[in-house]
Amino acid sequence: MKILLVDDETAILDTLSILFRGEGWDVAVADSGPKALAALEDEKPDIVLTDIRMPGTSGLDVLSEARDIDAEVPVILMTAQASLQSAVRAVNEGAYYYLQKPFANDELLAICRRAAEARQLRAENKRLKKEIRSRTRSAKDRPRGTAPRFAEVLKLAETVASTDSTVLLSGESGTGKEVVARYIHSLSKRTEGPFLSINCGALPESLLESELFGHVKGAFTGAVKDKQGLLVAAEGGTFFLDEIGEMSPSTQVKMLRAIQEREVIPVGSTKAVPVDVRLVAATNRDLEEEITRGTFRSDLYYRLNVIQLHLPPLRERREDIPLLARHFLARASDDNGEYTLSDAALAALKEYDWPGNVRELENAIERAVVVSSSTVIEPEALPERVLEAPPPRLGVTDLPPNPTMEVVERAYILWVLQAEGGNKTRAAEVLGIDPSTLYRKLNRYGIDE
Repeated sequence: MKILLVDDETAILDTLSILFRGEGWDVAVADSGPKALAALEDEKPDIVLTDIRMPGTSGLDVLSEARDIDAEVPVILMTAQASLQSAVRAVNEGAYYYLQKPFANDELLAICRRAAEARQLRAENKRLKKEIRSRTRSAKDRPRGTAPRFAEVLKLAETVASTDSTVLLSGESGTGKEVVARYIHSLSKRTEGPFLSINCGALPESLLESELFGHVKGAFTGAVKDKQGLLVAAEGGTFFLDEIGEMSPSTQVKMLRAIQEREVIPVGSTKAVPVDVRLVAATNRDLEEEITRGTFRSDLYYRLNVIQLHLPPLRERREDIPLLARHFLARASDDNGEYTLSDAALAALKEYDWPGNVRELENAIERAVVVSSSTVIEPEALPERVLEAPPPRLGVTDLPPNPTMEVVERAYILWVLQAEGGNKTRAAEVLGIDPSTLYRKLNRYGIDE
């Protein structure tokens, strides 16, 4: 325990220093109010023992400043000229004890020991509350699933959560990458900090850079004031970069610099702003293939791919479908009762391939709850595509030998469009991308009406 002793009489400071050092305390001293205020910042004492009457800055000023810096620090005031008025003010401002000189050394030591015990108890209580909140939040945020492949992903996520290592989440759209990112955040030492995210494919390049790095007033038309970037706003927390593969080459360069230097330069500024944030990125693309094609920087990929977690599609963890469906039903239950699935409806859910993965299942359950006339969900309440025979699956004979990722993605988009009867809005929902992103891909791959 460190105690800060404050008194303008050097003889008293020397006597108190000898007394407390003899009891094993770590002692810091200040012979004036201004020096005491500086010591509060520099020494970070656990307890403050200060005289009230000092020239200029009084002990009550020290009390006020100490409470502003650390509301938990016990401050003991001592004075040779005690008055009811000063005692009342001291108590009202949060003093731990008001001690009149002269006093016995044993009395002073006993008071300071009680203050130290009270501080330790408050610190332990705060730590335990934080741990309980973290465990409760983590249990609530834990992604649902017991399939072996998915359980392996969660186990690795739990292992790396306590570090600050950058994590790259890969997998098809709708597999729950953001849910896993939030789970990692909830288990991390940054759990009290913010969790902020951005979808790199949902914004044009100029707007994406402004959102990521911020901008200064006058940087572009419409920039009427300074704007803090999300990377800075996530200070002390976690920042989730979704669809990182959609980021333009120029933005990739700036993102790489931000990761390497741990700082960002707002658009239109020349002054760097430091950032302290844990990065989690996600993609539904094969970034190594994108590197080969020249659309993604290899140096950024290796910066992001410190720890990679691949989330399996729902069709490869069918045993989790009932668990997930019941979870979504429980969340949808209201005063009208608790929703359940009939055996026939559950069988239909387990049979369907879920190209949109967990997100598509969640949407299907939400729709079923809305249209169902009963709290027991029957097959007719499910989307038609779930009940219909699935369209022909792409096999090795449907694709050329050694197909590129571009060929596979084009074929997959066509397959989903076929499954949705050409409805682009629903296809985008199943694919887990914005309609604008889908239209760009259709144009890119030359897919017309």
